[in-house]
Amino acid sequence: MSRQSSSLSELNLEADVLVIGGGPAGTWSAWSAAQSGSKVILVDKGYCGTSGAAAAAGNGVWYIPPDPEQREQAMASREAMGGFLADRNWMQRVLDRTYDNVNTLADWGYPFQIDNDGQPIKRSLQGPEYLRLMRKKIRKAGVEILDNSPALELLVDNEGAVAGARGVNRQAGESWTVKSSAVIIATGGCAFLSKSLGCNVLTGDGYLMAAEAGADFSGMEFSNAYAIAPRDSSVTKTRFYSWASFTYEDGTLIDGAGSAKGRSVIAKTLIDQPVYARLDNEVTDEIRDWMRASQPNFFIYFDRAGIDPFTDRFPITLRLEGTVRGTGGIRIADYSCATSVAGLYAAGDAATRELICGGFTGGGSHNAAWATSSGYWAGQSAAEYAVRLGAKVSDRQVRAVGDAGLQQDGRKAFNPEEAIATTQGEVFPYDRNWFRSETTLKASLQNLDHLWNEIRNSGAQTKEQIVRAREAASMVATARWMYNSGLARTESRGMHRRTDFNKQDANQHYRLLSGGLDQVWVKPDVESVKVEKKELLTV
Repeated sequence: MSRQSSSLSELNLEADVLVIGGGPAGTWSAWSAAQSGSKVILVDKGYCGTSGAAAAAGNGVWYIPPDPEQREQAMASREAMGGFLADRNWMQRVLDRTYDNVNTLADWGYPFQIDNDGQPIKRSLQGPEYLRLMRKKIRKAGVEILDNSPALELLVDNEGAVAGARGVNRQAGESWTVKSSAVIIATGGCAFLSKSLGCNVLTGDGYLMAAEAGADFSGMEFSNAYAIAPRDSSVTKTRFYSWASFTYEDGTLIDGAGSAKGRSVIAKTLIDQPVYARLDNEVTDEIRDWMRASQPNFFIYFDRAGIDPFTDRFPITLRLEGTVRGTGGIRIADYSCATSVAGLYAAGDAATRELICGGFTGGGSHNAAWATSSGYWAGQSAAEYAVRLGAKVSDRQVRAVGDAGLQQDGRKAFNPEEAIATTQGEVFPYDRNWFRSETTLKASLQNLDHLWNEIRNSGAQTKEQIVRAREAASMVATARWMYNSGLARTESRGMHRRTDFNKQDANQHYRLLSGGLDQVWVKPDVESVKVEKKELLTV
């Protein structure tokens, strides 16, 4: 069942499980909870099945057959890159669950491509087909979908347990309230409206809502993921740049730009001058055909602009993908995907991916595996929590806990667009976010803290601006958790690069927890130290 804007009028609903977000993690959460017998409502900022990073393009999947040698290679391949902060128990669980879920997609009729041996290629999913199928399956399972209905704030009961959410329909401007036994945050990460492909609905909304309810975060310093893209395009699919040569404006090759650390070379060059690319390194006709078949939208910009990327040079940029391709997010307390707040669960990019990636992105494949796995577990766990709560849910007194950007009580209004632009000015520049130092981090935090205080003491200008105001507040909050965590990690580990501490420090071999709103706090995760030391002895 799906409700469109015309049927929403101060809507009040009840459910066992409320899922916020309609991407892979959200739809797997909804399906899993519904399969467990729960009444499920899913709300999406956009149209469930078409919005978000996964829906816009092809997605690699960390799909590895249950062969011990292949699994060992898969787990070991990125451990060092991630600073050995991943957890092999979690990695194994995700590999197992992803394998089963992708095979379930095949049983549901997903149209996998076929290889030369006639076997389906299950390490790749096309976003439009994937999410179209997931929407169909959750509707068939009885999930009620509220499209174009972003959540604005969570509800909690008198004991502080999460008990639902409030939001608004973007098209009609009318409000909705869902009271539920449990809530799953599956809102994705935060790309700060960088125009990265499919990411402009990913503004950290779920982070802010979770923090207002008392949740904390892990790995927020691992948040400076940038993707190569044509300068005038939003397409941030970077796999094909493995075949690229990179040059200065005069055509001279940029030394090291095509190496393992090439993106750092590109970032440093872009600070002062343009960089050009061309896909001309050993690209055969067969490879060209494969590229167009696997990522057709990669070529739309070039075809429309009359550029042949295999023979013509084109200017590139690095677009911030933030925590979408980073690994930080809401901390998961245990295998249930529960957060530190009762009744609140997190899945997909909204949750930390350090558990399987450590401090360096696993790219789309690990994120896709994490989305399907964590979504499945979060849905199952939330449904079980709802059963344990039982009839108590209908007797609960609840209150909304949102604040920043929501108040319309006569306080001075702030301009969301100005707040967004100011935040982008602190997180977009390569010499502030890609290359970090104590000086730049503190300077940015001074500006971001001032902006946060302004938002906290202001209100939205009009009811129609509340969604944008919350997006602005969420981006400011996310940047503050990122940079405070980055300031606390006085080393370079994973994707976190400190120019003033350019080596990895064995004494900082732990994850960092963070949280707080007006006063942001950061501290080492003592439990992760114990886990990782044990792993280092056994691996």
